[in-house]
Amino acid sequence: MANCGGLCLMVQPRMELNCINFCSANASQSFVQGACVSGAYLHRRKWDGTSSLSGSNQMMISKRLDHHRGDETANFVLSADTSRRNSRAEVLRRVIADRGTTTDEVLADRDEALIQDDVGKARDRVEYNWEEEWYPMYLTAEMPSDSPLGLTVFDRSLVLFYDGDGKVHCFEDRCPHRSAKLSEGQITDGNLECLYHGWQFNGAGTCVKIPQLVPGAKIPKAACMRPYEVRESQGVIWVWLSQKTPGDPKKLPWFEYFAREGWGEVSFMEELPYDYSILLENLMDPAHLPISHDGSSSAMRKNAQALVFEVTERTSRGFAGKWGNISSPTLPSTLRFDAPCSLRDDKEIVGKDGKIDYTSVVFLCRPAGQGKSMLLARFGGKQVRNRAKWIPTWIIHQGTTTFLEQDMAFLASQNETLVRENVATKDLYLNLKSSDTWVSEYRKWLDLTGHGMPSYFGHRSLSPSANMAVAEAAPAGLIAATASSYPAKGSFGAMFARDPTNRYFRHVVHCKSCLQAFHRFKKFQKIGVVLGAICTGVAITCSAGAWRATFVILALLMFTGAYACTRGLAALTQNFVRAHRR
Repeated sequence: MANCGGLCLMVQPRMELNCINFCSANASQSFVQGACVSGAYLHRRKWDGTSSLSGSNQMMISKRLDHHRGDETANFVLSADTSRRNSRAEVLRRVIADRGTTTDEVLADRDEALIQDDVGKARDRVEYNWEEEWYPMYLTAEMPSDSPLGLTVFDRSLVLFYDGDGKVHCFEDRCPHRSAKLSEGQITDGNLECLYHGWQFNGAGTCVKIPQLVPGAKIPKAACMRPYEVRESQGVIWVWLSQKTPGDPKKLPWFEYFAREGWGEVSFMEELPYDYSILLENLMDPAHLPISHDGSSSAMRKNAQALVFEVTERTSRGFAGKWGNISSPTLPSTLRFDAPCSLRDDKEIVGKDGKIDYTSVVFLCRPAGQGKSMLLARFGGKQVRNRAKWIPTWIIHQGTTTFLEQDMAFLASQNETLVRENVATKDLYLNLKSSDTWVSEYRKWLDLTGHGMPSYFGHRSLSPSANMAVAEAAPAGLIAATASSYPAKGSFGAMFARDPTNRYFRHVVHCKSCLQAFHRFKKFQKIGVVLGAICTGVAITCSAGAWRATFVILALLMFTGAYACTRGLAALTQNFVRAHRR
């Protein structure tokens, strides 16, 4: 086979790879190797010299140019960055002078790999009100029953609590007396009590007690709170943010897989130091998994390749479609985004016996505020149920936390760039058809609805917040109001200063199983050290050789157990750091 460069064309919708052979002789019977834009998928096809491509087909083009210098071979892949066109033109002219085409043609063709801007085809904006939506606040299983919990949505401070009847309620997190945070209070006789002056409120928002009130005086009506509508559905607490219109049950998400009999799931919550739109982008981007998460779970760098996307639905409420690897004969995964912040990815798995099984991942991304978000994730399937039986929940959660930390630096820097540059994403992103289709769809959806939100960055438009809060290492604005929420459980004064980028405060304080593991590790670590010291002292003073050896062994076991507890504490409190950064 002749050694030649190939111009690889992926033609929609059949997604074939066609290679135009540039060999000067016997082109009709030679085989050529085409390289996809991702550089990870190679395909060979016989070129008969007579095939033609329809001008209506969408094409993804990449060019591999072999340049020989001594014993070295350098492969140059044309970038799709048109801003560098002039600087590369001279190099291209020299390389392809004998190819029978022009530099300008190649430079024009290479942009076909990109998702094109819909110039002149912008869709009209749709009516949208961010308050008239259900927002995922917390997992029901993790909600504290004996203390209030402070959370935020688009920087609006809210407080959740259970009353004496076990019903959850939501108010603005501000006492009408002197604006102290009610989430810093406590539950007294089923009422929410502000610990500043002791004012108490029942579930309906009525102020039922003011200790400083003159005996016989009536409690002012202005002392009462206006409650937000709350629903508990499929293990998630949802809040309707409009106090002018009743909650629309049709807008409350329902995930049918999680209602199936025998369906297993693992749920997870974590605060993150970047905007919820950045979080959604990341979660709907399967192309980054083999690279950023190489070695984690089933992600492997060698599997990085072009992806195939098929958008099946676009509405004012979101979009949906199918996707899969270009090497896969089918599109086994289905992705759906529903306003305002719900993302779901279902996958069909065919077993060796031919039986079809399903897995489903639901990501609920609450927009906590500027530079901060909270993720409620649910991983479901029969395989998940079987694994959850044998693996402690805190171990599963720390693995998930590590997974998120592998992307955290990238996403925080994205957030910073968006705010600093203050331009729409079309001027910052270079979206490829073979990897970034969902990201492009999401930013274009924001173009339609963002005008009804407190702030947004769309594909062609934007409306930044009047009070932006972004920093390099962590969200700013006093570190973004010290993250999106204060922990209801888990003191942050006993161990170290509160840090919203640390996994202890991002996840552990919100998770009962992980917080329980944390306290147990601390307890048994102290016990191990004390018992190890006692055994060591006895061994030193013991005269009998057999007893001395016994106590030495016991001391070693105690210290080993204490060390194991230390490693467990590290897993719950120390962030993931890549090897080359250590």
